Amino acid sequence: MDDYALSFWIYMGVMSVFLGGTMKKFLASHVSAVPSLVAWLGAMLLVERLCAMCMPAVLALIVFCATCWLYSLWAAPAPVLPVEGKAVFITGCDTGFGHATARRLDAMGFQVFATVLDADGDGAKRLKSSCSPRLTLLQVDITQPQQVQQALLNTKDKLGMKGLWALVNNAGMCVNFGDAELSLMSNYRGCMELNFFGTVYVTKTFLPLLRQNKGRLVTISSPSGEQPFPCLASYGASKAALNLFIDTLRHELEPWGVKVSTILPSSFKTGHSSNTEYWEKQYQHLLQNLSPSLLEEYGEDYIMETKDLFQNFAKSANEDLSPVVNTIVKVLLSPQPQVRYYAGPGVGLMYFICSYFPQSLSDKFLQKLFMKKKVIPRALRKQNELNLIKDNNNDIISNNNNITRME
Repeated sequence: MDDYALSFWIYMGVMSVFLGGTMKKFLASHVSAVPSLVAWLGAMLLVERLCAMCMPAVLALIVFCATCWLYSLWAAPAPVLPVEGKAVFITGCDTGFGHATARRLDAMGFQVFATVLDADGDGAKRLKSSCSPRLTLLQVDITQPQQVQQALLNTKDKLGMKGLWALVNNAGMCVNFGDAELSLMSNYRGCMELNFFGTVYVTKTFLPLLRQNKGRLVTISSPSGEQPFPCLASYGASKAALNLFIDTLRHELEPWGVKVSTILPSSFKTGHSSNTEYWEKQYQHLLQNLSPSLLEEYGEDYIMETKDLFQNFAKSANEDLSPVVNTIVKVLLSPQPQVRYYAGPGVGLMYFICSYFPQSLSDKFLQKLFMKKKVIPRALRKQNELNLIKDNNNDIISNNNNITRME
């Protein structure tokens, strides 16, 4: 009886360790970690079966000790590289992820080169007042090649013979809202110019400095570049192009020793996202430039609802940018950074559903997650009304025919 009781408690201990480890991996997992998660679950089931067979207490104790030892190795903090002597170039530091990252890295002791669009803006002033003399502010519009080249010269002058440890491609913007058919061609071109061509040019310009130092290329992308979020066609297309470019670079830069990572954040409150005037301006611009035929078929109320949904979604976004900033730090200091990181609540679960669930379910998940539209286009409403009238007329005719037959 005593042996049975001891085996039972050892069994409970082993299962607690395995279940706790499994839950920890699941809550923090990315899609790339799913195979290891499956292996972990398999090991848990194996131990569960062995314990269920009422193994001797001594053997159960040995298994328990071995499990605890392996778990302690697995749960040990990962080694990190030293910060000393490392220089990082970050684009888009006026606000959002870039601004928060520049301040964090400066506080950690990195030599930071932070680009801003407006050198006299509030973001630039905050960086000047709160950061150390190590931080260098550069006014750069990444869509202007001459400004990027000047930034390269300024960076080289500061670095001297030292190479660049990391380039953080953060600058980008979502300059539109609305269905793909309603989005203006100027919005498609604007997204591609900033999010894709600008980032490509910065990357190509600074790659020699990264190769010299066998450094890191870190790019802030978006899940909309891989998943078909409704009403984000132009923004998503620019990010999809960027993702493919970065993934191609990852293969090509491997012989040079440059590590390439992409960060895919969930929804955060950055830039103009919480600015009511910005969304109203975008809405009015769309109405003024939309063709009369499209405006008639979709209806102004349909477009208005889309604007309101975007605005409300932006207002409810996460204000705490630390998940993305922490991930950037992890990429910069990890000896072996991952290829992809999913930063923020819910994004890992979204990728798991979109990767492993049927397409119909993942599509519904994206629609419910992002755009919960209730208004349908005006042309479809008219068609539905005509169909309803037609059905009612058919019912009346059918009832009349039935009455005639009865008479």
